Amino acid sequence: MIIQDREYVFEIGEKTYHCAMDVTMDYIGGKWKTVVLWYLKNKTLRFGELKKQIPDITEKMLSIQLKALEEDGLVKREVYPEVPLRVEYSLTEFGKTLEPVLDAIAKWGRSQGETRGQLREVK
Repeated sequence: MIIQDREYVFEIGEKTYHCAMDVTMDYIGGKWKTVVLWYLKNKTLRFGELKKQIPDITEKMLSIQLKALEEDGLVKREVYPEVPLRVEYSLTEFGKTLEPVLDAIAKWGRSQGETRGQLREVK
């Protein structure tokens, strides 16, 4: 990014980012990450419960997204040694720092849906 005619980058760990938006999108970019984070925003969910909330995502893609979000420190995966095995996902404290961003994205999307389209019940 250019600040007062000088070029700067953000360096976080081993990664270099050319601007603040680049940092944000590295964490939440793509079609599904924000959706997964949205459903984990207010409660802990099991894999099947998350899948039910996001019917268009495949199990493989949900698994990939959860793994990426966990690696980035946004989502916590907790395994309970029961039979059958129980695994729950929730936002970490770091993940919760994204709540205002998620709220803003949802508010904008809701506004577009209401002004440019219509809400329709799925039967």
